[in-house]
Amino acid sequence: MGNMVDLRSDTVTKPTAAMRDAMCQAEVGDDVYGEDPTVNRLERVAAELLGKEASVFVPSGTMANQIALLTHTQRGDEVFIHRDNHIYFYEGGGAAMWSQATFTELAGDEGLMTPEELSDRIRPRNIHHPRPRLLSLENTHNRAGGAALSRSRLMPLVEVAREHGLAVHLDGARIANAAVALHVSIASLTADMDSVSMCFSKGLGAPVGSVLAGPKDYIDQARVYRKWLGGGMRQAGILAAAGLYAIEHHIDRLEEDHVRAARLAEQLRRAGYQVDQPSVPTNMVMVNLDRDATEVIQHLAAQGVLVSAMGPRRLRLVTHLDVTDADIDRTLLEFSQLKG
Repeated sequence: MGNMVDLRSDTVTKPTAAMRDAMCQAEVGDDVYGEDPTVNRLERVAAELLGKEASVFVPSGTMANQIALLTHTQRGDEVFIHRDNHIYFYEGGGAAMWSQATFTELAGDEGLMTPEELSDRIRPRNIHHPRPRLLSLENTHNRAGGAALSRSRLMPLVEVAREHGLAVHLDGARIANAAVALHVSIASLTADMDSVSMCFSKGLGAPVGSVLAGPKDYIDQARVYRKWLGGGMRQAGILAAAGLYAIEHHIDRLEEDHVRAARLAEQLRRAGYQVDQPSVPTNMVMVNLDRDATEVIQHLAAQGVLVSAMGPRRLRLVTHLDVTDADIDRTLLEFSQLKG
């Protein structure tokens, strides 16, 4: 059967040999004391990349997002969020434990509510209502099929937030994918956000790590919450070196993942599958099935192709730096035989 083709997620990537070399050579110190030079460099480089004053290195995207909520809100504050956003859907209800903010969920295409609905759901400030505090957005949007959301699509929501005195946080776990797909700079997509998280361990191929970026005083407080949550690492430069290598070498190559995903989507359509692609697709392909997704996943796994479920009859296939053209060909063959 040969090697497995793993399309479950871009989190499954392995560090390249060159990235491993960079990790081995990393200069390190104690980051909790602020003395790890590689972590410090990564935080400076990431802040500049995201167009923010400062950033803090954390183990995971979930921790970055939960720290963002802690730093923006107080207990009982109201966060407006799309019901399919990662923070709401995939972070284990962490906000109930840590920030104790309340979520008001909204719906809409490609992970975006309409400005009108957002405005309508923001209630007057009085003692009967939670205090409206934060709008949380996501780009690219995972459950919307990796949709890359342009600044022009995000700005109407940001403007409503500003009108009502809300801060704005962007879950930018895959913001590099969005920028590459839209042919713009990362900073242009984050400029209007008060805070932004970015992950290195997805399409960028690092084994561990994310950053949270924003104003310096905001990040100073975020460091306190990182400590609370157990995210104060010591000689973390070994991990930060992977993030630096990813920024320097793996952003432009995301286009290769997008091209492979587009070919996969087109060929699956030709084979008779119903494929949902957002208006600006990136490295994800969503396949709607006429049968149980678990059955299809098990069959494909037996043939050496791993995919994930996004619903009872919905699959997600994700391209990444460990997926080759030959892997796409093999995947298409297995889907074709499954159809037959």
